Amino acid sequence: MEEEIRNYAFRWLADQTRIYGEVLPRKLLETGFFYKNQRVTLVGPSGIWKPKVFGKIPISITSTTKGPYEDKFTDDGLLIYRYRGSDPNHRDNIALREAMRTRTPLIYFHGIVESRYLAVWPVFIMENSPLELFCTVAVDPAFAFGTASFENIGSENEESSLSIRKYVMTATKHRLHQSAFREMVISAYNDKCALCALRHRELLDAAHIIPDKEEYGEPIIQNGLSLCKIHHAAFDVNIIGISPDYNVSIREDILREHDGPMLRYGLQELENRKLILPNKKENWPDQARLEIRYKEFRQTG
Repeated sequence: MEEEIRNYAFRWLADQTRIYGEVLPRKLLETGFFYKNQRVTLVGPSGIWKPKVFGKIPISITSTTKGPYEDKFTDDGLLIYRYRGSDPNHRDNIALREAMRTRTPLIYFHGIVESRYLAVWPVFIMENSPLELFCTVAVDPAFAFGTASFENIGSENEESSLSIRKYVMTATKHRLHQSAFREMVISAYNDKCALCALRHRELLDAAHIIPDKEEYGEPIIQNGLSLCKIHHAAFDVNIIGISPDYNVSIREDILREHDGPMLRYGLQELENRKLILPNKKENWPDQARLEIRYKEFRQTG
């Protein structure tokens, strides 16, 4: 039964991320879902969470933004997850060791901002260090689909397994950073598009003023704009430009076009408008970065 519920939970999370995006609200996870008339919750007061319908092994582990524990990633692609409290034999810590022994897949919820989490699954407990009060966790599809085993660690397959793990964890850390950037930026703009004021969070993106792979492309609020998806796309290809004094410009050839209402109301009528700015001035877009980007826009036009 528990294996069935875990598999259902994975499918349920996939459905929720299609609806809400990668970052899920805590209330949704606390409410969970019904499976054969039994409620299954995915998070709770403890970071190591076991719903009532489960026996010994938890369904999830959680890191929060303001929690008492400092969870971190190692260079070889593992998550260091802290035990609960200082007693290695607390029932939650014993449950983590049981998850390792049975190779049971768990869900990892990483707190991005308060009460919002990126869900990563399946994850596996690889090692336990009771004296140091932590375990190591792998986000590794090789273990998830049976193409590797715990016994292979330290064998001739160690190098390939390590390469897979590093690749997957690098991708996961990138998701964490990008999700944190999105949440911070959209929250700074009060959950609305800075150009059209659309308030549907699921239709909003955090657009980089300077792309993250370039110099000055840090994932900070001042390098971001909360934009709906169509305005994000238009900004990325320099159909929309934003000057250092927060004036909005539309590329000349687009202004001369004649098309349907989307072109007119969605783009052309933004010409000479002012950007909708965050309430806090410290979160306003960095003018030096806007100047760099606006110069690129003018050259494109």
